[in-house]
Amino acid sequence: MSVSEKPTLVKLELEAASPEEADLLAQLDPRRLPRHVAVIMDGNGRWAGKRLMPRVAGHQAGVDSVRNTVETCARLHIPALTLYAFSAENWKRPEQEVSFLMRLLRHFLRAELETLNRNNIRLQAIGRIQNLPLTVQEDLQWCMSSTSGNTGMVLTLALNYGSRLEMVDAVRAIAAKVRDGALQPEQIDEELIGAHLYTAQLPDPDLLIRTSGEMRISNFLLWQIAYAELWVTHVLWPDFRRPELLRALVDYQKRDRRFGGLNGDAARA
Repeated sequence: MSVSEKPTLVKLELEAASPEEADLLAQLDPRRLPRHVAVIMDGNGRWAGKRLMPRVAGHQAGVDSVRNTVETCARLHIPALTLYAFSAENWKRPEQEVSFLMRLLRHFLRAELETLNRNNIRLQAIGRIQNLPLTVQEDLQWCMSSTSGNTGMVLTLALNYGSRLEMVDAVRAIAAKVRDGALQPEQIDEELIGAHLYTAQLPDPDLLIRTSGEMRISNFLLWQIAYAELWVTHVLWPDFRRPELLRALVDYQKRDRRFGGLNGDAARA
């Protein structure tokens, strides 16, 4: 199945772990789930600070939220999930914290490969991957290669990612084609620009979730989220679990998506 295609399900293949989850699942229409969910995972440092723990403890705790979110989306047959794992601006953080994040990423890739394959998840990454430490690049490539045959959800990790940098790279690639005579300036349109973004093989996000209550986009998928539904929760990322994700999906299905025109159904007709 192409990532751009919507799955056809007769039921949600997810068992509720509590009455709250059962109630939320009962409200979901499996035919109207988003094709692509993007998540800004925020609040690790504040979570740790509230517990008088070092910031890295928050990052460590956030791995459980990643695992829970990935498995839930895969079992709901959401075609694509993109997680903002490490921004290009995160290099400005203390060296000790950055080094820990790189080690944590490597551990995640090694520890979760079996889970990714069991859930038929294909891993990919976007961003300036070439600037990550070589050991991280090697583990990332190994994990992507090991899941490349999977046909279920596409899990995308945004690593050393910044949307403005992504646009710069796209413009450079297009300009090079114009310079080489392979492209005329008048041929440049929205479709062409989209084809040169890191996410060219993915549908644009339908739903963008941000944790920790901050009302910012933080340089994440600026082009792609032009018509995404935004959902912000005050829950800090290490506390984000299935019920909160289900609440976001239920709220998403209640919205009238207009796409700059008529109501959602008319706009898609």
